[in-house]
Amino acid sequence: MTEIHITDPTLIEDDIIIERSLRPSHFDDFVGQSDVVENLKLYIDAANKRDEALDHVLLFGPPGLGKTTLANIISKELNVNLKQSSGPVIDRAGDLAGMLTNIQGKDVFFIDEIHRLNSVVEEYMYSAMEDFQLEIMIDSGPSARSVQLNIEPFTLIGATTRLGNLTSPLRDRFGVVLRLTFMTRKICFRLLIDQLKF
Repeated sequence: MTEIHITDPTLIEDDIIIERSLRPSHFDDFVGQSDVVENLKLYIDAANKRDEALDHVLLFGPPGLGKTTLANIISKELNVNLKQSSGPVIDRAGDLAGMLTNIQGKDVFFIDEIHRLNSVVEEYMYSAMEDFQLEIMIDSGPSARSVQLNIEPFTLIGATTRLGNLTSPLRDRFGVVLRLTFMTRKICFRLLIDQLKF
C-alpha cells in the first residue's frame, strides 16, 4: 500500500478525474454570475442564428470565479472545439501562428492570463482578431519577406485577473467584455450543497 502524505504537492490521477467531473459543462449547471451567463446566452444565440463565430470575449475578475469554466461551457454551447493556452506560454509569433492555423471554423481559442501575453505576439493578435489573417516576417535583412496567412474565423476568449494590464488596442478588439464578481453567501451555500450531492 502506498502512503500518501497530505502535504505532498503531486497531483493524484483520481483527483484530476474527479475535478473534471465536478466542473459544469453547460450554462444550466453553472452556479453564480447570472448576469454574465444571461449575456453570454444572448450572444451565443445571436451568433448561432447568424451562423457566424461568436464575437471575441474578454472575461475579467478575481481568480477562482469561473473564467476557465465559462470558456469551456461557451465552446460546448457553440458545439465547437476549444483550443487552450496561457499568455506567458505564447512567447513568439510562430507559436501563435501554429495555434491559429490549426483552428477550424468558429472554434474557440482560450488564452488564460491574457494580460501576460508578449507585446510582440499581442500585435500579431490584432489582425488575427479583426481580419482573421496573420502577417509573419520570414528571415531578416535583405532577404526578409512578409507572408500573409489566412485563418478560419474563430472566437478568442481572453481571461484576466488584471484588466488594467491589458493594452487599449487589445482590449478594444473584444466585442464582449464581461466582469465576474464574487459570489453571495447564498450562491456559495448552493455550490457547497451541489458538491456534497456528488
